[in-house]
Amino acid sequence: MKAVVIRTFGGPEGLAVIDLPAPVPAAGQVLITTEAIGVGGVDALIRSGALAAYGFTEGHVPGGEVAGTVTAVGDGVDTSWLGRRVWAFTGTGGGCAEQAVAPVEQILPLPAHLSAADAVTLGNSGVVAHFALAHARFGPGESVLVRGGAGGIGIMTVQLAARGGAGAVAVTTSSAGRGERLRGLGATHVLDRSGAGDGDAPAGYDVVIDVVAGADMPSFLDRLNPNGRLVAVGMVAGPPPADFGMSLMAAFRRSLSFATFSADTVGAAERRAVMTEQFAAANRGGLDTVVHASLPLEQAVRAHRKMDAGEVFGRIVLTP
Repeated sequence: MKAVVIRTFGGPEGLAVIDLPAPVPAAGQVLITTEAIGVGGVDALIRSGALAAYGFTEGHVPGGEVAGTVTAVGDGVDTSWLGRRVWAFTGTGGGCAEQAVAPVEQILPLPAHLSAADAVTLGNSGVVAHFALAHARFGPGESVLVRGGAGGIGIMTVQLAARGGAGAVAVTTSSAGRGERLRGLGATHVLDRSGAGDGDAPAGYDVVIDVVAGADMPSFLDRLNPNGRLVAVGMVAGPPPADFGMSLMAAFRRSLSFATFSADTVGAAERRAVMTEQFAAANRGGLDTVVHASLPLEQAVRAHRKMDAGEVFGRIVLTP
């Protein structure tokens, strides 16, 4: 089979498409012939070498999220899965290929009219957005700022906050054009990356969902109302400053809260329940999936270059 591998850590040119033996499903796993492969920020971080300390090595096949058809099952897996179209989380990688394996507890059948590309665009992004808002104890009427609104997680957070009755949903993004698209998805205020740009935006926010992190994260703590909560769900701009905690202590009397959130802490049953609901909503038009582009697997380098250049609105999907 064809697969994308990280030959050398660094830029997109370190990726290559090579021939590898097709995987064989172990006990409790299924083999999926992929139709769509989601490409996200974590894939770019792995490719760059930034996550090497977590066990990712050169030679790794990236890709944690796929959709396609189950073509084989391992021992202990119900054979009724054979021939079914599913979304799957492959774990730490292996998805960026013509075939991939996944644990049976990490697959979900697709509704009849939901495309494979839509499934991997919604998939984990929807789960993270849902549980990040819950982690922040978001409630109706509260104001929400989504930092990094143009990515998959940001787009889903905007929609879920708006549908959850937010009093205001502000977004940071890089251009007026992207801002208008986000308004169409439920944003009420559009700010630039620094948090400036909309004179009618709230002065403070009850909840900040931060996909970006980086050196500017402390300034977004300053945007919180008293008892406000900032939840970091990513760090596409790298970690915050080493003295980040001092910003919290300096605002001691405002009772601010900071937390991180990873979907790894959500049980499989909870994740499946939320995804089932979200897939059904997307299938009937109640949630929008935003596919930036569908590119052939052979164009993985191009896909990563688009991400590195900040060109992506929504998600890039690779198709074998």
